[in-house]
Amino acid sequence: MKVLMLSWEYPPHIVGGLGKHVAELSPALARQGMTLHIVTPVWGREEHTNERGLYIHRIAAPSGLYPDFYSQAVQTNEALTHACEVLWEEKGPFALIHNHDWLTSFTARELKHKFKVPLLATIHATERGRGRGYLGSEEAHKINDAEWWLTYEAWRVICCTHYMAEEIQRYFDTPADKIDVIPNGVDPRPFQELEGLDLSDFRLRYALPHEKIVLYVGRIVYEKGVRILVQAIPKVLHDVPEAKFVIAGKGPELANIQALAEELGVSQKVYMPGFIDNDERNRLYKVADCAVFPSLYEPFGIVALEAMAARTPVVVSEVGGLREVVRHGETGITIYPNDPDSCAWGIIHTLQHPEWARQRVENAYQEVLTVYNWDSIAARTIEVYQRIVDERARTDW
Repeated sequence: MKVLMLSWEYPPHIVGGLGKHVAELSPALARQGMTLHIVTPVWGREEHTNERGLYIHRIAAPSGLYPDFYSQAVQTNEALTHACEVLWEEKGPFALIHNHDWLTSFTARELKHKFKVPLLATIHATERGRGRGYLGSEEAHKINDAEWWLTYEAWRVICCTHYMAEEIQRYFDTPADKIDVIPNGVDPRPFQELEGLDLSDFRLRYALPHEKIVLYVGRIVYEKGVRILVQAIPKVLHDVPEAKFVIAGKGPELANIQALAEELGVSQKVYMPGFIDNDERNRLYKVADCAVFPSLYEPFGIVALEAMAARTPVVVSEVGGLREVVRHGETGITIYPNDPDSCAWGIIHTLQHPEWARQRVENAYQEVLTVYNWDSIAARTIEVYQRIVDERARTDW
């Protein structure tokens, strides 16, 4: 089956979970016989490559100044649409279009109607969800409208959690029988390759030998709840003075988080290295004593899966998709969202009871290998592909 996939993010341009999802799912689909052409914008030179059996078409996004991000996305979609029309003539026809989130949805909808080919949408997050139910600007309303339009036009919709499926039904009136829930996955091999290596010198770059590393890695944005983590630090240090907090990532809230650490008098126990690459991140997971993700909104939480794959104890907010990925007391510790005291308790409990943490780690690792395996996820995705193609064959357009 030949599939055209549209994604705003693809390596090396990855911002969040969407890009990681597409980067891991696509080679798993190719391994199971799918012919996949991925179209994605690039802020540089246009490039067409064949990578791991995948055809990657990086289309140069138009340069210029835009009044907002939504306008930039719309203009970029015009370039993507033109490139896809040429690609369709040269490499098509395609059995279906698989589009990820609203950012490339304008192109997806136009191709659907021009070539009369069904559209499958994967929704990773929603604008209203990020605003915890509110749309606070004109741009947010436009994005919400684009998301509704995408779910309306799609033949079927894939969500990564039941939480997201319920959110889409609530916000967009999407019929429940139109939605398939297929989880995200994680590749444990990069972490398995680090097993048995002496990482003590690497660890010294982040903490003293006697210190226990509490790790956050991800974007420094409001909905990730990093502020809650920093507010929890004084209480953690009272009970576990040897704790050392590593907050890795960048984002618009970084300066505020640094200021908050100074204000609370804990900056000497907090290291913020900024952006780190995948190799650095993987090693950090392996040397950390606890990974904490205190999100206020989280459709899934790939970072939690990464920590689980690295055999790192996890503490996560009981919110959104995280509460489906992590089961309290079994595969991790869940805490109340937006509650620094609860966050502190989860960290303290994990650091003071390493034997219990080790049992949760092993339970979590087994789930990584079985439930969150990319080949299994790809097989379930292909089942959705086949259902759509079969239904389209029985339908007049």
